[in-house]
Amino acid sequence: MNKLTKALSLLLLVAICASPVFAGGAQEQIGSGGTLNVYSIMPEKYATIIFEEFTKDTGIKVNFVRLSSGEALARIIAEKGNPQVDALWGGPADTYEAGILEDVFAQYVPAQAEEIPARFRSPDGYWTGIGVIPLTFMSNTKFLEEKGMQPPTSWNDLLDPAYRNSLQMADARTSGTATERIYSLVQALGEDEAFEYQKQLHKNIQLYTKGGAGGAMPVATGQAAAGIFYIVDALDIQQQGYDLQISYPKEGVTYGVEAAGVIKGAKNRVAAEELMDWASSARLGEVMVENRINYIPTRPDVEVTNPALDMSKVNLLEAAASWKGENRSRFVERWIEEVIQQ
Repeated sequence: MNKLTKALSLLLLVAICASPVFAGGAQEQIGSGGTLNVYSIMPEKYATIIFEEFTKDTGIKVNFVRLSSGEALARIIAEKGNPQVDALWGGPADTYEAGILEDVFAQYVPAQAEEIPARFRSPDGYWTGIGVIPLTFMSNTKFLEEKGMQPPTSWNDLLDPAYRNSLQMADARTSGTATERIYSLVQALGEDEAFEYQKQLHKNIQLYTKGGAGGAMPVATGQAAAGIFYIVDALDIQQQGYDLQISYPKEGVTYGVEAAGVIKGAKNRVAAEELMDWASSARLGEVMVENRINYIPTRPDVEVTNPALDMSKVNLLEAAASWKGENRSRFVERWIEEVIQQ
């Protein structure tokens, strides 16, 4: 049994044994809209705000459990045939593409799907994009000043010995942010070169975190020097008042398409479809902008007010969600074998 299979088997065992304890995404049910059960890969503080607004608009109460992308996918697969939730909310689209291969998502084209560019939604209706989140470097300003360094602007900058045992970033076995990091490197450098690079980068890693945002606060407080995060997590920490530098590698980064989808066999299918209809409307983007939830809306008609979300000067690399889904398991297994087990 290979390392990836062992890891997935353990996640499946946990999923089978665990009884979901749902968090109330909305405090009060309005009208007779019913109830919706959701696994959310989107962080709880964002999902809570969004689901509260959804409840106000529709009368549907949302109960949710927050999981990392790897945990959510493993649990949904384990519950196949007797799903415990009706929808998956958030997380990179390649997670959904991997789930399609396991036949755990239902096809549904939301009411306003045509208003979302085709590259941000499943061509077969299995998932719909709700936000775009490029990868970024985030560095502690004090660390840079003490070392006489500039914020990194190349992937190679992170190989500097000054970062030895000082970087925190996500673990590819559990985090979609980490798999996005691998996709970026493969697109920017080539596959073999990307894994050779990660072997070198490993020497500077202090900790691989379970979730994508896990290293953000340690970087903010100076426990770590820098890391690689989705822009939504980096800006969230910066907005809390921490002195941080956000920069991008000149070789380019890919971006995650944060998605949502209906679970096959959902017990509350109508409510799940209503969530998807709402997610395809401009209303979701407006809620995110109003509450400083820094996903770039997939609806081009929603105006973004935060200048940090202007990607016009960032080298964004294209990588189709289908390509990510097809290669996800193989890349993670290779990362386990060649990088962390070297």
